[in-house]
Amino acid sequence: MSDEIVVFGYGAVGRVATDLLTRKGFTVRVAQRREPTMLPAGATFTCCDILDASSVTNAVDSARQLVMAIGFAYEGSTWRASWPRAMANLLAACEVARARLLFVDNLYMYGPQQEPLREDMPLADYGIKPAVSAAITRQWQTAHRAGRVKVAALRAPDFYGPEVSLSHLGDVGFGALAKGKRVTLIAPPDTPHDFAYVPDIGRGVVSLVEAPDEDYGQAWHIPCAPTRTPREILALGAAALGVPLRIVALPLWLLPAVGLGIPLMREMAEMRFQWDRPYYVDARKFSAQFWSDATPFEVGAPAAALSFRKKE
Repeated sequence: MSDEIVVFGYGAVGRVATDLLTRKGFTVRVAQRREPTMLPAGATFTCCDILDASSVTNAVDSARQLVMAIGFAYEGSTWRASWPRAMANLLAACEVARARLLFVDNLYMYGPQQEPLREDMPLADYGIKPAVSAAITRQWQTAHRAGRVKVAALRAPDFYGPEVSLSHLGDVGFGALAKGKRVTLIAPPDTPHDFAYVPDIGRGVVSLVEAPDEDYGQAWHIPCAPTRTPREILALGAAALGVPLRIVALPLWLLPAVGLGIPLMREMAEMRFQWDRPYYVDARKFSAQFWSDATPFEVGAPAAALSFRKKE
């Protein structure tokens, strides 16, 4: 087995993780269907279809570590069909290569909660996407307990960061501000909500890649900056851009009706529980084991907002 790390997926988190790992001196290969236009110096590319078992096995080859940072279209039917299959393919490939798997995950599997989210909360079979998240969690937990493969999950709430478009604070948030437009939110602007900074998620990936086997077989919540509301975070970005903050928010109760004509709104409707109450993430376990200095919003929000101006 080599010291190579294969990063599956080159979205917002995959890009940052690949950059940080190569800067640390790791040999990194990016695996996905399409070759990225740019890769960090030293990183290479392997064409791979995550839904094809033989393709995944070939991509893993003799790597010692896999980082799963993939995403699928935000559709319940796609999640049901694709996530369990992708997880099965990666677990099987890791077992053959005797490689560890780090899964960059969300927090959907907890379902609706009234208290800060902890790693020891039971899995909730709620809705479609939360139930799928719970199911694939059971997949990797079962494989780890059976001794087939060592797996850890790094879980993050909604994220944001420089050039991160697909986010509640992305194109419709900081991106709109950079164009002098009003922000359109599918969430209450004044409800406290934890957000993870993508470069911090990348740091978390490095921490767990470097961690001993004893830290696998469990989930870890990435630390976030002290909780703020979307309005407060966007205000920091607006100030950095020198523009007024104007927000229009779609009432959550309207999502099912709007979803009759807009598929994305229909998919968002089952996730209202993330936004109809304060949303806090307990990351004390990760903070005690690794680091706790999450990037403050006073740093992250201006950096994210200004990155959208550079794209103009």
